[in-house]
Amino acid sequence: MSGMADRYVEVALTRRGVRATALLLADKAPVTCAAVWDALPLGGDVYHAKYARNEVYALLPPFAPEEPPLENPTVTPIPGDLCYFTFTGSDLGTSAYGYGTPRQGTVVDLALFYERNNLLLNGDVGWVPGTVWGQVVDGLDRLAEACNDLWRTGAEGETLHFRRA
Repeated sequence: MSGMADRYVEVALTRRGVRATALLLADKAPVTCAAVWDALPLGGDVYHAKYARNEVYALLPPFAPEEPPLENPTVTPIPGDLCYFTFTGSDLGTSAYGYGTPRQGTVVDLALFYERNNLLLNGDVGWVPGTVWGQVVDGLDRLAEACNDLWRTGAEGETLHFRRA
């Protein structure tokens, strides 16, 4: 995707009817951006982070022909960062994560960080670096408010979606 015109994705909490627009960081994470862009639209049940703090995410089956490498890595995402993580079933196997049953196989985690002071440190496995593949450029304030509401009132019935803008 390097050298192409800017590309944008819409990030939405569907039930709450809140959307934001994010710029793909194709110059910093070209393989990840291409994989996500080619697979859009993507989405699923939303979860609110327990460890990373101000994060919402959807867990998806792998969608790229090959899993992207770690690009533009961070363990301290900032507000508006979109991050890509890959986990195996054993990474998410403990019931402490709240998924009901352990996940099987490879799982892709597409995440939005909506506020400051995030640290990708998991007590079970240590540091969990993610690829920053996008940055919200419009609507983060509304989305952050909805994410805080999700934290307080629950995520049941809510979905997180990514689509081309």
